[in-house]
Amino acid sequence: MNHRKRVLFMRNTRLRVTLCLWVVGVLVAYYLSGSSAEAQTPHWAWQPIKRPSVPSPILKSQISNPIDAFIAAKLKQTGLTPSPPAARRPLIRRLYFDLIGLPPTPERVQQFIADRSPNAYEKLVDELLASPRYGERWARHWLDVVHYGDTHGYDKDKPRPNAWPYRDYVIRAFNEDKPYKRFVEEQIAGDVLYPGTRDGNEALGFIAAGPWDFIGHAELPETKIDGKIARHLDRDDMVANTIGTFASVTVHCAQCHHHKFDPISQEDYYSLQAVFAALDRADKKYFVNDPAMTARFNQLDGRQRDLAERKRVIERDAAKATGLDKPDKPPIDAAMKPETRAERDGYVTELAQLNQQLAAFPKPETVYAGTVHYGTGTFVGTGANHGKPRPIHVLARGQVTTPKQEVSAGALSILTFQPARFAIANDAPEGERRAALARWLTHPDNPLTWRSIVNRVWQYHFGAGLVTTPNDFGRNGAKPSHPELLDWLAAEFRDTGGSLKRLHKLIVMSATYRQSSNIKPAISTLQSNELLWRQNRRKLEAEAVRDAVLSVSGKLDLKMGGAGWQDFVVERPEHSPHYEYGLADPNDSRTWRRSIYRFIVRSQTQPWMTALDCADPSMRVDKRNESLSPLQALALLNNGFMLTQSEHFAARLLRERPNDLAAQIIRAHWLAFSRAPSKGELEKYVAFARTHGLPNLCRVLLNLSEFTFAD
Repeated sequence: MNHRKRVLFMRNTRLRVTLCLWVVGVLVAYYLSGSSAEAQTPHWAWQPIKRPSVPSPILKSQISNPIDAFIAAKLKQTGLTPSPPAARRPLIRRLYFDLIGLPPTPERVQQFIADRSPNAYEKLVDELLASPRYGERWARHWLDVVHYGDTHGYDKDKPRPNAWPYRDYVIRAFNEDKPYKRFVEEQIAGDVLYPGTRDGNEALGFIAAGPWDFIGHAELPETKIDGKIARHLDRDDMVANTIGTFASVTVHCAQCHHHKFDPISQEDYYSLQAVFAALDRADKKYFVNDPAMTARFNQLDGRQRDLAERKRVIERDAAKATGLDKPDKPPIDAAMKPETRAERDGYVTELAQLNQQLAAFPKPETVYAGTVHYGTGTFVGTGANHGKPRPIHVLARGQVTTPKQEVSAGALSILTFQPARFAIANDAPEGERRAALARWLTHPDNPLTWRSIVNRVWQYHFGAGLVTTPNDFGRNGAKPSHPELLDWLAAEFRDTGGSLKRLHKLIVMSATYRQSSNIKPAISTLQSNELLWRQNRRKLEAEAVRDAVLSVSGKLDLKMGGAGWQDFVVERPEHSPHYEYGLADPNDSRTWRRSIYRFIVRSQTQPWMTALDCADPSMRVDKRNESLSPLQALALLNNGFMLTQSEHFAARLLRERPNDLAAQIIRAHWLAFSRAPSKGELEKYVAFARTHGLPNLCRVLLNLSEFTFAD
């Protein structure tokens, strides 16, 4: 390139860079300032919750509860009217999948249709909310949000055999209708606020729910740069998961610089990191309802780990001095100085004593959770500094090599209901930091927490939240479609004890929820249905489809709790395990439990479930994708699981309606779709079954949209 071309190239490059910077600056200024009116008013999410007055109803016949009044008021502004109520058959099917994730039995459908009492629907709602299947259904939604998995992820993706107690805790909490305030507190600081309880221990699995870099933690010391980076990213995951889940704020965007769109500073972000500064992740042992025994066990166990590591270091250094690879050779002792050998022998003696003491304890419970190292908290883990929080600094550009000022533990400065930095002494137990954050999140005046949870619940009942970006309430997220309704729900939920079951009932009892999902041709252009003039037809999630298949085939195992079932074979487990789904036996009845109990692998997701838009366990999934593709049809038609269950479905029909093909097909239709086939459908199905066999007809039924959608 000659000089003239080089000059022109440099000028054009500078021009392009300048133009890009100008565009970015304009966009940032736009998002930060908004319109002039918005610039003078705080962003909606930061404003306190004020319970609005319920609008006066236009037509009282269309109003079942205050929700309907808010929806009707919005519809009136655009000249729209609500849709008529859904028929009972699609309504019971909708409610069943929403609340328990399973199809209703034909007998329950017919009973509901025949029950003309005024409270027939309310009785059905109460029945489903009282079912243990409810907790299993709604726990799956929660585990999506917190990116729960049964393996670590990253390069080696080793299994976490003790992650499942957290999953069972969530199921149990929902079934017991645990007050939401306590549900939040237990997951952040259960060992501090509710010591000695099973829930207070197992809930801490939330902190450790996400991916974890085995190499960066187990194979690299924290003194190395890569070790520091791994632990920094680990705290980032804890912060992002906590604030994203409970407050719907993208605080992690302030890791390298002040947040580009929201008033969140780097100091705010690193103050949140300071909350988790003493934490790591590990299998932790505890004794239910005996905090004293737990503390004593962890003290001994921690001392044992410490001595074992010191002994290992001494022998490793001696091995290096002798040029030996292994520290168990006789020359090792000769290479040690007398005082070093005496120190090592002292460790050996004390380790033997500790082993005897630990063996005398009863077998403890174990959960993979957020933990501290030799600290005063409930758990003993892998962290540095003997349980003392690491010093946390603001990092220039997010680089661990460029620390700036040290920060104390705290939360978001934009919310002023209490000081942003927690009043905690430097020598206070580390758990006090987490307890302070838990109290900050659950404070009645924290507008984010209460809006966040009611928006999430609304989303799973309607297919979209009142805020369609459930993990981002900031300026870069969506605005609420019905801000008054959002605040009314948040205030109602907060002020009545934080009962999720009560919130569910309030929503599903509304006329808005019970509307038909049929589209009116005159207003079919309103595809988004943001104003909710009808209910949304929704595609079932992968787990609901799988569980429904098992339910209609008669093979669903409703055993609750415990270690997850595995639909894969593990190969080469020593280094980086390979999870081979193609080698699993679809006839293994151990895999016929509900999908919530599936062992979830991060690096190699289950192909059939992935084809049906199952959540990626390495990501915080606030809303699943809903795609339609030929691959899904092929998966539902040809997968080994579907072939096996179609055979079982046919065998069930033969047992229940022997020697009558038409009766078998009618029964199949009721099981799959909660209705009888039409005359034309029945004739086609009978002809198909006679030609291709009943199992193949069952395959066809399970592949129809009517089976995989709820109206």
